[in-house]
Amino acid sequence: MRLVRDDDYVDDDDEETMTAMAEPDPQLDETESRHATAGAEQPDGAIAEADDEADGGDEGSSDVEVNLGLLEALLLSTHHPLTAGRIAEVLDLPGTKPIRKAIKELNETYSSTNRSFRVEQVAGGYQILTLPDFGDLLKKFHQKEVDAKLTKAAIETLAIIAYKQPILRADVESIRGVACGETIRSLMEKHLVKIAGRAEEPGRPILYGTTKRFLELFGLNSVKDLPQPEALAAKANG
Repeated sequence: MRLVRDDDYVDDDDEETMTAMAEPDPQLDETESRHATAGAEQPDGAIAEADDEADGGDEGSSDVEVNLGLLEALLLSTHHPLTAGRIAEVLDLPGTKPIRKAIKELNETYSSTNRSFRVEQVAGGYQILTLPDFGDLLKKFHQKEVDAKLTKAAIETLAIIAYKQPILRADVESIRGVACGETIRSLMEKHLVKIAGRAEEPGRPILYGTTKRFLELFGLNSVKDLPQPEALAAKANG
């Protein structure tokens, strides 16, 4: 179980592979070349849309009952989000619609009993996360670990890449005003940043983006869920 949206903790032991280019750039150093030739990320399984209309092939599975205890145990046993497809596979279910129905029932139970967590959709899958109300306390509890894992420079660089991706290293350095090569390589080693492609310009320079691991750690389902500047400004002034 991890924090929702207030957790900056980075697990160095995460073994998620990074999406990479087929041909390594001869100008890359040894570290970037290694990442450039790594295999692509593989999802746990296809996840259906939250809307019931997306379950065209699940009509026969809508009345299937899911063992809530087994589902809860499965979600508690993993440190990473599980897609509806993967959960259905493990529980031997014919479709994903019963999964979403069961998750809704779990959350209703958690809400009615004032539990400190909910099942949330993160990085295309489902995971049990603590509520934002407890974020300040838990962030304080884990602050030493956070400080030891991500420096201020790393957080700034990661934020730029997250909001501007895909982005060139030169553009990141232009925004920060300092060289960022070592910081980007450190973020890649932590599986927070990946090679997202090459720019269509002379030299085909590398473009960088964030990984699925980034979404997991910050409690996001996609980069579209990143806080927007207007909302941040309103919060700061409020």
